[in-house]
Amino acid sequence: MSKTRVGFAMCGSFCTFSQVLPQMERLVKMGYDVLPILSETAYSTDTRFGKAADFRKRIETVTGHEIIHTVFGAEPIGPKQLLDILVIAPTTGNTLGKLAGGVTDTAVTLACKAHLRNERPVVIAVSTNDALGASAKNIGMLFNTRHLYFVPMRQDAPEKKPKSVVADFTKIPDCVQAALEGKQLQPVFC
Repeated sequence: MSKTRVGFAMCGSFCTFSQVLPQMERLVKMGYDVLPILSETAYSTDTRFGKAADFRKRIETVTGHEIIHTVFGAEPIGPKQLLDILVIAPTTGNTLGKLAGGVTDTAVTLACKAHLRNERPVVIAVSTNDALGASAKNIGMLFNTRHLYFVPMRQDAPEKKPKSVVADFTKIPDCVQAALEGKQLQPVFC
């Protein structure tokens, strides 16, 4: 029996990379075959949270795969049925809006579209400062989309950022297992 193939897509919520990357590593240690996908921004941007080249090296070392980081690279995911499940962590407000609107102009959004054409599960781990503002309608739309599952989430610093929400990234492996069974991990809001 072959390993379950997990696409692990990352968007540019750089402040969460230190929380997300250990979950990618956990999935590999659990025996999943993890294929990394990065948005063009996440792939190429150096920030105060680290250098893009360092993140890329760590990701490729952990997964043993080259990172998909272009629309061209993501396109075969659907036709070749490369994945059993796709995780998008972190999922930014920008990406939430694109997914809700059917926009596929990044490696991550096209990977999602290509994967969903095969009616396979996608796990979304939200990280955005406007989840309870402008992105709320997009999250609501995505909650009603077949094959999409959310990592439980919460407000993160409600006094300073009252509209900000972040997923509990430690629950990604549990969400992957639940989504593969067609179940939404509960509660969604903790």
